[in-house]
Amino acid sequence: MGASVFASVIFLKVQEYARRPASEQARLRAQLEAVVAVTTSELDPAARIVLDASDGVAIVVLRDPAGALRLAERAMTAAAAGLPLSGGINHGAVEVSAGSGKKKRGARGMAGDGIAVSASVAEFASPSRLLASRAFRDALADRAPGQEAALVRVGTFADAGLRVHEIFVPDPRAMRRRSQRYLAIGVLAVFVFLGAGIGVRIAKDGQEAFMAAAVAKYQGAVAQGRGYLNSLFKKPRR
Repeated sequence: MGASVFASVIFLKVQEYARRPASEQARLRAQLEAVVAVTTSELDPAARIVLDASDGVAIVVLRDPAGALRLAERAMTAAAAGLPLSGGINHGAVEVSAGSGKKKRGARGMAGDGIAVSASVAEFASPSRLLASRAFRDALADRAPGQEAALVRVGTFADAGLRVHEIFVPDPRAMRRRSQRYLAIGVLAVFVFLGAGIGVRIAKDGQEAFMAAAVAKYQGAVAQGRGYLNSLFKKPRR
């Protein structure tokens, strides 16, 4: 028996794997293992567990939802190179057996609701698409606040056991829109503070005094500019 922990789980599924000839299955499996080796290299081996599945692979990432999302997005770029992948990410309970830093072989190494849900989420995904569960989005918000904005809701889906899942998809444009909204809010706040400052001045000095001071400053600026231009025209030519 192993210890139960909460972790992020990426399930990379090879589309229609069981229907392919054995020779093609072997080729796709080798390609998938190469993708996993490259994409997991940035993570500490002690913080990840790789589990084989009948039609793909599950990667358990401990204590790093943001790292799990980066890994999954990098893995999905392999779909552009001809590997027919779909992906699902979840965050939930997994059972970790002894020697968790080594690669596990066979379905017996897979246990826990976190892995089962990630496999279900991958089933919902069309080829070349990555989807995430609500639990993963919440975990990302907790560990890396703000990054969850990149996961946009696409709807709810029911798995083979009629369990309903709220599903999200990575959308880099969502982060840009969020930044633009924050910028707009910041600009609005500046105008509000400026307006509040002007209001305080008017309340303190009176409207007529405030307007007189403003006109005086404007006339002073105009006179200063006119004097500068006159000095330029009066300079002797060489």
